[in-house]
Amino acid sequence: MEDQISKILFSREELLKRIAELGEEITRDYQGKNLLVLAILKGAVPFMADLIHQIKIPLAYDFMAVSSYGASTTSSGVVRIMKDLERSVEDVHILIVEDIVDTGLTLKYLKENLTARNPESVKIVTLLDKPDRRKVDVKPDYNGFKIPDEFVVGYGLDFNEQYRNLPYIGILKPEAYQ
Repeated sequence: MEDQISKILFSREELLKRIAELGEEITRDYQGKNLLVLAILKGAVPFMADLIHQIKIPLAYDFMAVSSYGASTTSSGVVRIMKDLERSVEDVHILIVEDIVDTGLTLKYLKENLTARNPESVKIVTLLDKPDRRKVDVKPDYNGFKIPDEFVVGYGLDFNEQYRNLPYIGILKPEAYQ
């Protein structure tokens, strides 16, 4: 599996350092607020797990599963909710936790869908941001790292459900997915 990685972009240590910084920002910004941390399955789970340990205020968390990729390396643009929230979000502050913002199509749809449910606010924290691939105007409120237009895996990010368990984020060799 690791022989399919051409380069490590961020080590486990670099990821944890940046996540601690994000946790401090979020703690400060949501002090005294009713916060729901909403992880987008499956890729955001490792990021969310490490992030909530760094947020030093009371919070609740939930999960949604949405899909726009399937087994492809590019977004289809068609977003489907595979698993919805298990609670009302009215009068809470939602922080969407995403592993990567690529085209922005999924997050735009998700933010609009959640905003229609009358929360106090909807903001986005992403571990990785690929602004060069953006097709719609979606800007994360909290951003771990900006990355080049490369296909990355590890730390929750996958290709065809593989590589999620790597403890770092690396660039997948093209021959692994072409």
